[in-house]
Amino acid sequence: MFAQGFNFSVISGASAFSYLVQAGGASGGTTHATTNYGGNAGGGGAGGLRISYPATSGGGCSNESDVVMEAITYTITVGGGGAAQTSGSSRGVSGSDSSISATGLTTITSVGGGAGSSQNGSQGGQSGGCGGGTYFNYGGGSGTSCQGYAGGGSNTGRCGGGGGTAGGGGSTPNSGTGGAGGVGTITGILPHGLATSNSIGEVNNNQVYYGGGGGSGSHVYGGAGSGGLGGGGNGGAGAGDTNSGGGGGAANRFGTTSGAGGSGVVMLRMKTAKYSGTTTGSPTVVTDGSDTILIYKGSGTYVHS
Repeated sequence: MFAQGFNFSVISGASAFSYLVQAGGASGGTTHATTNYGGNAGGGGAGGLRISYPATSGGGCSNESDVVMEAITYTITVGGGGAAQTSGSSRGVSGSDSSISATGLTTITSVGGGAGSSQNGSQGGQSGGCGGGTYFNYGGGSGTSCQGYAGGGSNTGRCGGGGGTAGGGGSTPNSGTGGAGGVGTITGILPHGLATSNSIGEVNNNQVYYGGGGGSGSHVYGGAGSGGLGGGGNGGAGAGDTNSGGGGGAANRFGTTSGAGGSGVVMLRMKTAKYSGTTTGSPTVVTDGSDTILIYKGSGTYVHS
């Protein structure tokens, strides 16, 4: 039913939409509450990212094909971020998936970010759309192919790695300083001015970044890692930004509360002349030139006619 291999920019007059599907980011891990135990926790991984608008998609892959629309209902699911951890030496909570589904369409799913590790090698960073950072000589959690990268590991045996992102892997700590979260992915499906006014992604130098990784927490030997551009939370329990899929920052040394992951977002971009105007879930509707963009911060539908 659906044509494959097309790009919206070369389908003259076709009824098609480009999409961005950003999953929810994971929360970071926590540390021992009172003991002077060496080490710190890993940052949460960002949610996976899939894009068809001309740009690099997640995990360094080329942008995907646009969807040639039929007169059916498209169901949009927006994944939430992983909840903050509030107990000592606990792994974070993975983010939730985002997706676009319809009858006859292979569901377009982005996988939620992988949880950051606790200050305990047996609770390493989890795999996800982008992997969670890991403490104590373990590699970071792996990312999903064409959605994101692995989280950072620890080559010092002491400091947690930063959470991975769609744009790059989380960093490994350096001389005791916690690993930084990876930098997210840039895409222009939503212009930077509209991204700012609608609190979508993270805007830096007129570029919009999605899915930054969470930073690792501090240690006696060094400071916390920073969150990655794209809404990643700083180490020290910084939360990932909402509507960005950013990973949450890990707790600092002796910290028992980590940063929550940021919620995801889904966008559809189509020619205004082809937009039916029929939706549920109250998406934000904006225009850019001759195109209409639907911004889903929560789940809903688009009914094409």
